[in-house]
Amino acid sequence: MQIICGIDEAGRGPLAGPVVAAAVILPKDFPLEILDDSKKLSPQERAGVSFIIRKNASAVSTGWAWPEEIDRINIHRATLLAMYRALISLSIKPDIIKVDGLYVPLTPIKAKAYVKGDTYIPEIQAASIIAKTTRDLWMVRYSRIEPRYFFEKNKGYPTLKHRIQIKRYGISPIHRKSFRFNVPL
Repeated sequence: MQIICGIDEAGRGPLAGPVVAAAVILPKDFPLEILDDSKKLSPQERAGVSFIIRKNASAVSTGWAWPEEIDRINIHRATLLAMYRALISLSIKPDIIKVDGLYVPLTPIKAKAYVKGDTYIPEIQAASIIAKTTRDLWMVRYSRIEPRYFFEKNKGYPTLKHRIQIKRYGISPIHRKSFRFNVPL
């Protein structure tokens, strides 16, 4: 039986915060019917499913790339770096890696990219949910340090309210300096 690892990321599009990747290995008896594309689940549903994944998965890990790294190497490379960090942090070495998207991180393990893999591959769906809930929780916690930008609500995405606050206060330490902030209000 081959050990399959799913990898996905959250946070490529925001103006602020890290990009977070998750790597997940599911056991044979995992209840696949609870999985879905993380974007189709409500925050409460994601939190519940994330808890079940963390409790029952064979292995779960996350990898992070921080705003300074995103600015230095670009969002694409930072995403692959976060994926690599998640992969090397796994407690179990997989035989096959399935990654959502077009690209795979550098690894000696057999890896394949699946466009929209988070809609039909269970291991990627699980990784998508873990990455999203992990990043969202970090943004909520960071909003206590920097409440002016409403990160607890927008998670760093360029909402109108977020862009107004950037115009009013400038950027915070976690804003990505390489991203465009001249988005029209």
